[in-house]
Amino acid sequence: MSLPLGLDPDLLRAFTYIAEEGSFTRAAERVGRTQSAVSMQVQRLESLLGQRVLTRGKGGAVALTPHGQYLLERAREVLALNDAIWSAFRAPPMQGTVRLGTPDDYAFRYLPGVLKRFADTHPSVEVEVTCSNSSSLVERLKAGALDLTLCTAAHQPRDWPHQELWRGPLYWITSERHAVDRLDPLPLALADATCAWRRAAVRALEQAGRRYRMAYVSQTQSGTLTPVLAGLAVTVSPVTWLPEGLRRLPPGEALPPLPETGIILLKAREPQQPVTDALAEHIVETFRGEMLRG
Repeated sequence: MSLPLGLDPDLLRAFTYIAEEGSFTRAAERVGRTQSAVSMQVQRLESLLGQRVLTRGKGGAVALTPHGQYLLERAREVLALNDAIWSAFRAPPMQGTVRLGTPDDYAFRYLPGVLKRFADTHPSVEVEVTCSNSSSLVERLKAGALDLTLCTAAHQPRDWPHQELWRGPLYWITSERHAVDRLDPLPLALADATCAWRRAAVRALEQAGRRYRMAYVSQTQSGTLTPVLAGLAVTVSPVTWLPEGLRRLPPGEALPPLPETGIILLKAREPQQPVTDALAEHIVETFRGEMLRG
């Protein structure tokens, strides 16, 4: 019995970068090759698989075919394993401790995958994770108590470099079984006055002339979601992670529209190196994949 043909990781990497960037040109820049060379890699990959994995639309827009969607997740897994093996045998061992801050809701949604992949490729690096609200994490970063932190956009210090990881709409969140959003005044479950989401919610309600009362205050998103699950209040959140029993209100349904929000990554002025940059790269790659999946 003949053995199946192998897939060159370089072909999978070119395909993955094109899918993530939505552009042959930007993918070529990431791999350090010409656009024509990357195009030939995709043609070679499609020839080996016997299926189209990418299509080009008007203006050069790139889209995944159904076969491409199937391939993308598996290509990422193959590349992660390939890179982990390569790093274990060829890269100089990296040791040390990196101190990472994150709001608790981001920790649930994004950190498990980040920490697992980072531990696979950097087994001698210890990651100390601190969960708190964005305002507190930024203050800890400024004081030198953290090397990296995730936080909600609008919390970054002035003139402090940051990298945007994700951007999307902010929604009103309510219980699936209760019509709390119809109450007057509207009961809210939000963070304290330093929270950007709270300020956005209050501003939207006041501009719409909608009465409200601050029924519950918590420093964490899990704390604000608990009374919402019980049908006692509404809150706001991007729909990146919601427990069962909660739903978002469609824009314009009973409550005023909310602005977009974002997640950013901040690095300390004098972080532990090179472990901090290594972890930051893992975080950026994770969010890039999340944005592609929508």
